[in-house]
Amino acid sequence: MPINRVVVNASPLICLFKSGLEDLFPSLFNDIVVPEAVIKEVTAKGEVDLAAQTLISLSWIRRMGNGPVDPRVAAWDLGNGESAVLSFALRNPGYWAILDDREARRCALSLQCHCIGTIGMIVLAKKRALIRSLGETLKRLQNAGFWLSETFLNEICEKVGER
Repeated sequence: MPINRVVVNASPLICLFKSGLEDLFPSLFNDIVVPEAVIKEVTAKGEVDLAAQTLISLSWIRRMGNGPVDPRVAAWDLGNGESAVLSFALRNPGYWAILDDREARRCALSLQCHCIGTIGMIVLAKKRALIRSLGETLKRLQNAGFWLSETFLNEICEKVGER
């Protein structure tokens, strides 16, 4: 199933904004939904944060009300953003959830909800020839504060044939 429609949590948005890679979103996906709970989380710091400054003015983001939290998601006791993202994806099966939180990804897996993380997005961008170097792009993420071990970074690069 191709990934064209996504619902995004805060961490991928913040990480890609901080690393200057936010343009990957509209390059990779046709429909990018951000629930209000995620908008609230990203903008909680106010205008000092780059993601908060630009998120609300982007034309490629479709803001969506939170809607009810699916009881199966609520049982996992996740954060508001993760719960809103997963509940939306469950109500709209054509959407992939973009999440980095380990428990949220476990929840998605257990509920058979399609999900991908920030690293998965970068690998997808490489596969679609939107970036030249996976390694350089992952280093940009690291430099922006996204934690990646060198071992994991090297493994990912090997899998796509960069090392």
